[in-house]
Amino acid sequence: MRLLVVDDDARLVDALRRGLEAEGFAVDTAGDGAEAEWLARENPYDVMVLDVMLPGLDGIELCTRLRAAGNWTPVLMLTARTDSAEVARALDSGADDHLAKPFSYVVLLARLRALLRRGGSTRPPVLRAGGLELDPATHQVRRDGTPVELTPRQFALLEYLIRRAGEVVPKREILEHVWDFGYEGDPNIVEVYVAQLRRRIDQPFGTASLQTVRLVGYRLADEPVHTEG
Repeated sequence: MRLLVVDDDARLVDALRRGLEAEGFAVDTAGDGAEAEWLARENPYDVMVLDVMLPGLDGIELCTRLRAAGNWTPVLMLTARTDSAEVARALDSGADDHLAKPFSYVVLLARLRALLRRGGSTRPPVLRAGGLELDPATHQVRRDGTPVELTPRQFALLEYLIRRAGEVVPKREILEHVWDFGYEGDPNIVEVYVAQLRRRIDQPFGTASLQTVRLVGYRLADEPVHTEG
């Protein structure tokens, strides 16, 4: 099994390389994002370990670029913090798992073995519903072939709804999945973003696919729905 370990901490990289080689892995290393990107494009790795904080091209941008280029090698992202925002950024970039520093080498090894058992990822399918197309890999949305620009949160909301197209999704469920379980801000934030999303995916196209089900939640129609006139 061939691994790529990317971190600008030379002592940590050397320790990981020696430990992993003792476990029977072939290990390549890089100290910055640019070198890692070149190595990842030129070599067929079985798994990659990327630190978030890298000079120049950071780990999150590196992972995003590799996924956009069709590289679905499993990625274990090393994060400096355990807060949900950084973990979410790492996973949203296409990483398969994360591990916060400082970490146990035994745990890192177990995470790597789990990723290897899972095997190489495949490109996520393009999601479709009622003339809408959402590509999770490239974060692109189209309505009847026309590109639609969305903010990251609008994209996350649409992705959650399109995965359950045709179903009524309760507001509380949307809040927990698109924001988080501990969200303590304005509970009307869902209505705000639904209105924003309608202005992007429906109004310019004369459609009404994002529907409100009073006192229950929201439904994204799985068939084209057009407004009158």
